Amino acid sequence: MKFKNRITELFGIEYPIVSGGMVWVSGWKLAAAVSNAGGLGLIGAGSMKPDLLREHIRKIKAATTRPWGVNLPLMRADVEELLTVIADEGVAILFTSSGSPAMFTPRLKEKGMVVVHVVAAVKHARKAESAGVDAVVAEGFEAGGHNGLDEITTLALVPQVADAVRIPVIAAGGIADGRQMFAALALGAEGVQIGTAFAATVESSASERYKQAVVDAQDGATVLAFRKLSPLRVLKTPFALRAMQEEAAGKSKEELRELNGKGRERLGIFDGDWEEGEFEMGQSSGLVKGVLPAADVVANVVCGYEQARDRIADNT
Repeated sequence: MKFKNRITELFGIEYPIVSGGMVWVSGWKLAAAVSNAGGLGLIGAGSMKPDLLREHIRKIKAATTRPWGVNLPLMRADVEELLTVIADEGVAILFTSSGSPAMFTPRLKEKGMVVVHVVAAVKHARKAESAGVDAVVAEGFEAGGHNGLDEITTLALVPQVADAVRIPVIAAGGIADGRQMFAALALGAEGVQIGTAFAATVESSASERYKQAVVDAQDGATVLAFRKLSPLRVLKTPFALRAMQEEAAGKSKEELRELNGKGRERLGIFDGDWEEGEFEMGQSSGLVKGVLPAADVVANVVCGYEQARDRIADNT
């Protein structure tokens, strides 16, 4: 089917489907596969050094003529170096997260970039709009990885953000199929960002152990850990359960920060270390039934959207 709304026109894409720029998952192969399938693929710069990001950008340029983008957490210590690479390589679409867009958006817009910021609350959406971003991603706390402190669900967050801003809204958090995309658009969003379902695809950089863990996950398989630091949705692995026990026992923020340390994301997602790694994934993992090519995920979402639309039409 044909989609035409502010999101498809803003990015120049066929379907208003964005693959999340996930650490240790979203390399050029996944981003190119999603873009070639008609969505918007994002390279996840959050786990890349500047030289590696440059390499992935140059490889995706050779792999697709369709629009694509980069996701960059603004809290990175080397954010200026990464932004230099992004500007030098002529990246046209940049998704930012984990920081204030007001510090960077004006100069990014001066370079002609389309800028989108990820938010977890209405107040942050308003601030992002004031900073001049072109769209926001409203991400509910069903999402994998780091979540908002207020723990607002996607179902509650998206319509409130859509009511609060004039720019287009992309829904995220716990979305994996076309039924959810139909619901998100009914709530006022004009697109969806999907993470976990794409993390388990053939083109994902994640380990096979991680991908199979997504497929095996059931509805209650994930948990929010490290609430004292920053809520982190992960699979209930031995490390995650140990972290929860330590937090429940009253460990301080400093002790929890030391426990989490560095490299836990890579250990779990990229290396597949079941005992010591963080297997970040969203509650939508219970909807993922197999490791598919990314193009099949896009096609299935579009098909599911059409079926949901027709079912509603038949019942009204």
